[in-house]
Amino acid sequence: MSNITRITPGVRMSKATIFNGVAYLCGQVPDNTECGISDQARNMLEKVDALLKEVGSDRKHVLSVMVYLRDMKDFAGFNAVWDTWFEEGYAPARACIEARLARPELLCEVSVTAAVIAN
Repeated sequence: MSNITRITPGVRMSKATIFNGVAYLCGQVPDNTECGISDQARNMLEKVDALLKEVGSDRKHVLSVMVYLRDMKDFAGFNAVWDTWFEEGYAPARACIEARLARPELLCEVSVTAAVIAN
């Protein structure tokens, strides 16, 4: 018997899955896509904050992030926002790759893994 908790499970995916005190968030993309990389990144990270709270975690407990950028020319712009999102000393393990995203107007997406601190 498993202790897997699925947050808002759907046919294709759940918003998040929790197992052994670790939350795996589904890919997060910005809602507002009629703007540049900085605003898309900020909007997307606000969504990550909300989902972290929903699973009982926060930025200080993010373990790993995979960043997907539509174009690596946005790397510096994304990082300018990213670098203000974490308090000093709390940056997670991270990788960043260029990828074709689900919709052409999306400039960024993140996949986040975090430790759960509360239920």
